Amino acid sequence: MLYDGVPVDLTPEQEEVATFFAVMKETDYMKKDTFLNNFWEGFREVLGHGHVIKSLDKCDFLPFYNWHMAEREPKKNLSKEGGASQEKEKLKKEKDEAEAKYKYALVDGRQEMVGNFRVEPPGLFRGRGEHPKMGKIKKRIYPRDITINIGEGVPIPGHPFTGQQWKEVKHDKSVTWLAFWRDPVNTKEYKYVFLAATSTWKSESDLQKYEKARKLKDFIGGIRDTYTRNWDSRDRAERQMATALYFIDKLALRAGHEKDEDEADTVGCCTLKVENVECAPPNHIKFDFLGKDSIRYENTVDVEDKVFKNVELFKRENQSGKPKKEGDQLFECFDAQDLNVRLKDLMEGLSVKVFRTYNASITLDRLLAEGEEAASAEAETVEGRVADYNRANKEVAILCNHQRSVPKAHENQMEKLQEKLDAVRQEVKDLQADLKRAKAGKKGEDGKVLREEVVAGKLEKKQAQLLKMEITAKSKEDLKTVALGTSKINYLDPRITVAWCKRNEVPIEKVFNKSLLSKFLWAMDVEPEFRF
Repeated sequence: MLYDGVPVDLTPEQEEVATFFAVMKETDYMKKDTFLNNFWEGFREVLGHGHVIKSLDKCDFLPFYNWHMAEREPKKNLSKEGGASQEKEKLKKEKDEAEAKYKYALVDGRQEMVGNFRVEPPGLFRGRGEHPKMGKIKKRIYPRDITINIGEGVPIPGHPFTGQQWKEVKHDKSVTWLAFWRDPVNTKEYKYVFLAATSTWKSESDLQKYEKARKLKDFIGGIRDTYTRNWDSRDRAERQMATALYFIDKLALRAGHEKDEDEADTVGCCTLKVENVECAPPNHIKFDFLGKDSIRYENTVDVEDKVFKNVELFKRENQSGKPKKEGDQLFECFDAQDLNVRLKDLMEGLSVKVFRTYNASITLDRLLAEGEEAASAEAETVEGRVADYNRANKEVAILCNHQRSVPKAHENQMEKLQEKLDAVRQEVKDLQADLKRAKAGKKGEDGKVLREEVVAGKLEKKQAQLLKMEITAKSKEDLKTVALGTSKINYLDPRITVAWCKRNEVPIEKVFNKSLLSKFLWAMDVEPEFRF
């Protein structure tokens, strides 16, 4: 690489880290001070004491970037060449053969597919949102870092690193993980290998999760009565917990846990700070905070009068009557663990996550039922019914704050779609004009004889095509900032969707992708009459 315009030789390890940084050249991370400072701290450590490189500003990583782009070129050219499909097929076959022995595990005599068995390669940590550790070096994970869990008396699996042993080999039948290692950046966390989402264990776990959420229907009335009474409690902790539970129930907020200084400063209901809520009389509360994955949650809601007065009090002063300041907890008398313990007193197995699953699933079930009753003109086609489903799914995604940034290709895709729409609309107009001529016994503009029934048939098909395209365009625009998949994977009972598809004669493939079809195979036999 170049330093202050002069070539500098690096060791292979130093070159690798420099390449991690160089390939980020065209990203927004290069404009973030946290990313640059964290990288420089790690790179300086790799360079070692006394190295000639003393400043990141004088480093020129362009040679590494150019090398990276040159390495990518053959792969890009492969897709343009005539024999690309055969070459890709060959590479895929070689990859599948090399990975075959890692894809399955024998569990209680059954062959089960393993989930993500790959260790994340070294690189620079990015994180989500404004993560304080972005730019830190993710070191390579070796077998000596990994603990594996296998049956007693079976051969220990091999690995490609000669001379190394696994950190530890366990035979623990009480857990479901197959392997784990410490996260190289967030060192208090661990990465695990589990069986795939299609496994028997996971399927049984999913069914139990949704059945537990359904069970909440029988308790929700009593729970709401309890927390409503406790808004007036003389015990400040009870009063705060009742207010928080109201928000969790009404807004499907996550619980939230305390964060260390080196973790992303994200917030949940139990960790709200006084500056995260604003009270506007008579009963409006505005929430503004960074939720999970640093996704901003911004919402103004009308609340019960007692809840409003409680929030005003909790925001103004602590339990000793002393004024609160910015950075202080809104609910200082309990944490997420305390709340989950209390919830289990109200219903066996109840937690904040069960509440969230219940609210997401019951909302989808209600919206789909309302859509079926309304039966719009759009719903006469499969595309229209899918659009109805996606609108209901969107409401759940908004409830759960499952947002995403607008995809980079969205604007370009919409422009192309609009061009196609304009062309089809013109074709419809032309056919309508031809039909008018045919009915009057006139010839077409090209002088050809027009048969009324033929033109009418073409017009009907073209109008159906136009309606389908308009539904697609509207849906694409409506859904550009919401992530529908997260709620489908984690919070929506799949039986609601499968039953709805059966009732409305919509192919399940229209709303579940291939991975969801495999994950929720257990839900496919549900009766059409199923309701959450």
